[in-house]
Amino acid sequence: MRDLRLSSTARVRSDDQTMTHEPAIAVAQMSKSFGSTVALDALDLTVQPGTVHGFLGPNGAGKTTTIRILLGLMRADAGTARVLGRDPWADAVAVHRRLAYVPGEVTLWPGITGGETIDLLAKLRGGIDPRRRAELLTRFELDPAVKARAYSKGNRQKVALIAALASDAELFLFDEPTAGLDPLKEMEFQHCVRELVAEGRTVLLSSHQLAEVEALCDAVTIVRRGRTVETGTLAELKHLRSTSVDVETVRPAAELADVRGVRDLVTAGTRARFEVDTADLEHVLRAVVEFGIVDMTTSKPTLEDIFLRHYAGAGDRTPTAATS
Repeated sequence: MRDLRLSSTARVRSDDQTMTHEPAIAVAQMSKSFGSTVALDALDLTVQPGTVHGFLGPNGAGKTTTIRILLGLMRADAGTARVLGRDPWADAVAVHRRLAYVPGEVTLWPGITGGETIDLLAKLRGGIDPRRRAELLTRFELDPAVKARAYSKGNRQKVALIAALASDAELFLFDEPTAGLDPLKEMEFQHCVRELVAEGRTVLLSSHQLAEVEALCDAVTIVRRGRTVETGTLAELKHLRSTSVDVETVRPAAELADVRGVRDLVTAGTRARFEVDTADLEHVLRAVVEFGIVDMTTSKPTLEDIFLRHYAGAGDRTPTAATS
């Protein structure tokens, strides 16, 4: 395994770099085991350029192992991985010139300041725009004169974020990037991500903040025990094309089980909750009217609802601030 304390390397523009329509990240049937422990089991992941792609799963799902392979820190046992069209292991140096990475647990050199850390990383990658650096220091309210050993977890995270966001990278890999940040700085991070995508850059966001992922991401991949269980744009995900209905009727609600299109029905007397696909919604609502509606609310499922459908009752650990 290769060593990496904090990677935030920027894109180096050259005349032979041309715009392509190939995925920024293309992973196919990738597997990785540590002894008898299977971390990845034929995992698939495709991230399109110029998008924010959410990478979701609880502890032990294989997210961080995947990111380490994408960074060239370890090799997969089987399958393929391409990052910006290159092999992340064989072409690690070339790949790192074009990406920036922020982990959830940031380790800094304790004897130098946050500003010196940012500048050192900038020097390693060829420099950064000093105006952009100053802007980000202000936006994240980081004092660059403080020694790294005196920083809180949140401030260490800010150093890593500023070092990455000030770069000219094409691809950003964020693994729990807002761990330790207060809500205002989490919002600032979201603003920065939207700015990156507006500039045509690509973001892979691994996070347990499901509301954040839903707000930012164009597409999502959900993994469980090293396998991809669902992937697609938020609009494409199967469960986002359904509606949750909570209704109180005059007639016994249990009779709704006979209505075509009603699924996952739960009843209690005259109250019922069920799911219905968009294609069946009009038909189902007309049928519900015949039951005599006392009260009714409808809602679209959130990303959290989709996530929990894959994990509820499965014995997996629930999302926390740590990653796997």
